[in-house]
Amino acid sequence: MQALAEPIDLRAKLAAIDEPWSPRIVAHYNRNKVFVAKARGEFVWHSHPETDDLFLVLDGKLTIDLPDGAVALGPGELFVVPKGVEHRPRSERGASLLLIEPLGTPNTGDPETAAPEIDA
Repeated sequence: MQALAEPIDLRAKLAAIDEPWSPRIVAHYNRNKVFVAKARGEFVWHSHPETDDLFLVLDGKLTIDLPDGAVALGPGELFVVPKGVEHRPRSERGASLLLIEPLGTPNTGDPETAAPEIDA
């Protein structure tokens, strides 16, 4: 039997992130990466043709622009963008996020423009 891991301090992991939209992997769950990121300003319009995109706001406010409108999220609110739907997350004043995606999923939907997958 494998030893139990230590709890993950999300606040400490987020405090170590200096740049917005620079996600850091904090755990692996089945074949998914669990990561945290800070949002400020606008991210790029993008889609994920093969996977849904899960956003959980830990702190601050996040807006996810969609082709047919926008979804506003506050602390403790979660939204799943269905696969293939173009979207753009943005935050005027900043937000802290927890996201879950399958391993290898580029954060922009395009491996050429995606941020590298970095462990926190």
